[in-house]
Amino acid sequence: MTQPSPWNMRSPEVNLLRHTVAALAYRCSRAVDGAPAEFGSFRASPKTRTPCEILAHMGDLFDWALQLADGKHVWHNSPALEWDAATARFFAALEAFDRRLDSDEPVRDPEALFQGPVADALTHVGQLAMLRHMAGCKMRGENYFAANIRTGVVGVRQAPPVQEFD
Repeated sequence: MTQPSPWNMRSPEVNLLRHTVAALAYRCSRAVDGAPAEFGSFRASPKTRTPCEILAHMGDLFDWALQLADGKHVWHNSPALEWDAATARFFAALEAFDRRLDSDEPVRDPEALFQGPVADALTHVGQLAMLRHMAGCKMRGENYFAANIRTGVVGVRQAPPVQEFD
């Protein structure tokens, strides 16, 4: 008799949340890939966050999500790091959250985790992409429906694009 896959042993909400986190990782990897280090300090206006400040906030979102999954409400505001360190910190926080979702521990309120930290981070990935265009370091568009996004693949290294466009 074959063992059920871990995917089937989790609730449908946690399965979808994990796939959403993988989609977020994929999209964020595209938004940061090839951006020059000076992009991290680009400020579109005096009141907007820099890309490094956005990545710091996104890392904080997943540190928070990790606590929320256990029913704790712990928030920290982290300072912005330099571009490469900011990117690494975000993906490390995302990987830690995905490992928690993949564990045997029950996940508290997956719907709230989606509507709070995960949806917020998706918005911020869009901001990073828009800021790249504004900063003059444009990224190519992509058909994300066709992308090779796999649950559990949440690091900066992702599958190559399937269908890009300008």
